[in-house]
Amino acid sequence: MSDDGEHALTVIVFVGSVFSPYYAAARRRLAAPDPEQHCGFNAVLYNPRRKHWAMTERGAGDLRRDSEQLSARGSSIRWQGRQVSVTLDEVTVPLPGRLRGRIELELPGITATEYALDPAGKHRWWPIAPSCRARVSMEKPGLSWEGHGYFDSNRGAEPLERAFRDWDWSRAPLADGGSLVQYHARLRDGSERLLALRFGATGAVTELSPLPTQPLPRATIWRMARSTQADPGTPVTVRRTLEDTPFYSRSLLDCRALGEPVTAVHESLDLDRFSRRWVQLLLPFRLPRR
Repeated sequence: MSDDGEHALTVIVFVGSVFSPYYAAARRRLAAPDPEQHCGFNAVLYNPRRKHWAMTERGAGDLRRDSEQLSARGSSIRWQGRQVSVTLDEVTVPLPGRLRGRIELELPGITATEYALDPAGKHRWWPIAPSCRARVSMEKPGLSWEGHGYFDSNRGAEPLERAFRDWDWSRAPLADGGSLVQYHARLRDGSERLLALRFGATGAVTELSPLPTQPLPRATIWRMARSTQADPGTPVTVRRTLEDTPFYSRSLLDCRALGEPVTAVHESLDLDRFSRRWVQLLLPFRLPRR
């Protein structure tokens, strides 16, 4: 997010895209479909008056990767030491246009701990650099800014919807240069996984007792249920809903956490909704395959 709070950018690199309707169809046909056949870059640029969304799925023939870099057609990511460079060249939907530019992340520290999100350890999350500096230079649309960044990795040995019913996640930059990351996952077996982690600016982590859960207003269009964790007895305000889809919402929240005012990036995911046939039929309109 930019320092002035006006702009934000999300980039997710998929190998075996968890939200791909084509990968889901392949799993229904095959015992072990190749995840590299379902890869790509999801890039979303948020400006005050417009959103630029791209998520084109690619096949294995477009994928190149080694220990330092990964590319899929025109987009790539390279990680060397404490520098991460992302080059984007994608086509937006539903209105076709170019999303082209470069993102540089400076990682002040790298965390050492990977967290299991389910009891079987089939879904794992590594918050590589929960606090970092981001420099964004876009050619299309023409825009440059600097701000606070976040860099993590997830991997799994089964579809998300097999283990989880839904979850809420949030990340809030803190005044000392660190960040607070919170997970509240509800699993198929009826259990819950709650994580509240305070990361220092260089990656040192402290596990905290989860903050009290507070309900949020449902998303406006698709009525997604949302909740978050914040200091007890303090209000939480939805500043802006960035994504409002049948099974997923992304929002900016203003609240108090750990005794200080914060602006948090918040996500809610409903995997029961995601699994419904009508949702799967809608997905290709936002996730084309080329």
